[in-house]
Amino acid sequence: MAAIDLNSDLGESYGAWRMGDDAAMLAIVSSANIACGFHAGDPAGIYRTVQAAAANGVVIGAHVSYPDRVGFGRRDLDATAEELIADVIYQIGAIKGIAAAAGTTVRYVKPHGALYNRIAYDAKQGQAVIDGIKAVDPALVLMGLANAPILDLARRSGLAVVAEAFADRAYTPKGELVSRREAGSVLHDEKKIADRMVQLARTGTLEAIDGSTIRVEAQSICVHGDSPGAVAIAQEIRRRFEAEGIAIRSFAGKA
Repeated sequence: MAAIDLNSDLGESYGAWRMGDDAAMLAIVSSANIACGFHAGDPAGIYRTVQAAAANGVVIGAHVSYPDRVGFGRRDLDATAEELIADVIYQIGAIKGIAAAAGTTVRYVKPHGALYNRIAYDAKQGQAVIDGIKAVDPALVLMGLANAPILDLARRSGLAVVAEAFADRAYTPKGELVSRREAGSVLHDEKKIADRMVQLARTGTLEAIDGSTIRVEAQSICVHGDSPGAVAIAQEIRRRFEAEGIAIRSFAGKA
């Protein structure tokens, strides 16, 4: 692979509570999944992050979530299709308005946390998210977990998709993310992470938590902005990619 997208979850600070280093990450990544206020992010902070993304030429995505600020969007919610469609429409509308004010546009949608994990395999909620996206802007791309059924469901529904792998997360032998409740689910050694991502970009494979090799077809790599050492991880991935001749480029083109 000559080029691959590098994305991060940003805009997640809320009032006096600070999450991650958006400015540093925006100098490294090619795409930014920006919180829309349901799991994190306040209007002024989201606006600043969108403005900074635009200034850095970083492509913007709507990081939609269940309405769960207390749980940071990581608690599963048995929402109805009607509720979920409306929640997605509301969040995309908010970030689209902020992007327009900042002189840029929203190009894709990446669900967050529990919603991301749920729709990867839950066709009912997945279809509701797809329907919400299409109701606002059918040209938006859906970012989802590589190898998960949600990608085919979205394609059949007429949405373009991009498959995503996670730099700082461990995988099961089935190609699913290891639950954050389990030991070893989050990776921290930036050099080992960079090695894994070079392998992914070159061969489309990763080592699962049991040592087996799994196939992961992905066009984008995520470094969680709230992970400890997130900036160092992203910097090391970028350094290694540049050394290996692998370009970091958004799947959506230039911002």
